Amino acid sequence: MNRLTRTGGLKLGALFALSLAFVSCGLSEAETTSNSPVIVPEDSAEPSPEIPAAQVELLDPEHSESEYPIGRFDFRNHTYPLPRGWQEADGEDLTLAQGFRRTTENKIGMEYVTTKFFDCTGDGQDDAVVILKVGTAGSALPHLVYFYEWKDDKPELIWYFRTGDRADGGLKKIYPEDGGVVVELFGEDRYIFGEMETLNIPGDEAQLCCPTHFTKNRYKWTNGAFRMDGDRLTYSLVDPDKEPISNLGEVRAKEAGESR
Repeated sequence: MNRLTRTGGLKLGALFALSLAFVSCGLSEAETTSNSPVIVPEDSAEPSPEIPAAQVELLDPEHSESEYPIGRFDFRNHTYPLPRGWQEADGEDLTLAQGFRRTTENKIGMEYVTTKFFDCTGDGQDDAVVILKVGTAGSALPHLVYFYEWKDDKPELIWYFRTGDRADGGLKKIYPEDGGVVVELFGEDRYIFGEMETLNIPGDEAQLCCPTHFTKNRYKWTNGAFRMDGDRLTYSLVDPDKEPISNLGEVRAKEAGESR
C-alpha cells in the first residue's frame, strides 16, 4: 500500500473523532446559570462566522461523472480498509451495501457521500476519490477518503485517510489543480499526515460548529505516492478578502519564540 510520506506529528487516539460528537458549542456556564441576560457592548462584539453546510461543496456536481471505466464502478457496494484509529476489534474491513453500513454494538456506522472523478496521477485517465461519512449518532462530521486508480480492469487503492470534525480539521473540498490534488480542511494550518489529519495549532480556537478558517493543501503523485506540493495556505472564512498565510504553524511557533 502506498501512503503519503511527510514528517510531522500524528494524531493519536483510537476513536478520538467519535468523541467530538459530544463536544458542546453552546453558552458558557455563566450564561446558562444566570437569570439575567448577558449584554455585549456593541462596539466590542466580533462578527460571528456563519455555520457552514459542511457537505455542500462535497456534493457539488462538478467532477461527479466519468466516461472512463472507473466511472461505471459501483463504489456504493464495495469494501474499504479502515484508516488508523478506526480499525475495529475483529480486524475486518468496512463493507457498504447500497451506500450504507448500519451502526451496531461492534461496528462503526458509515454512509456513502459521493465520488469525484479526475486525473490524480497524471496518466491522462480519470481516477476516483470516494468520500464516506462516519455515522456518529450526533452532529459530528468526520469523513473517510479513498483514492483509486483503474488497473487490471478494477479499482486499485492508492491512498486513503480520515479527516476531523467540522472546525477541527473537517473536510471542506477536494478537487484537481495544476496537475495535482487539492484537499481543503477546516481549521488553521491543517493537513493530512499519512492516514489522518494533523492536530490543531496554538491559537486555533474556533467553535467546533463554526469554522473561521480553512487550509488549502496541494498534493502531487510522485514516485508512487502523494506528496505535499507547495505551502500550506490558511484562508479566513470571516474575511474572504484577506490574503492567505503560508505555513501558519511555523509562523506561530516563531512568534512564540520571539516573545519569550
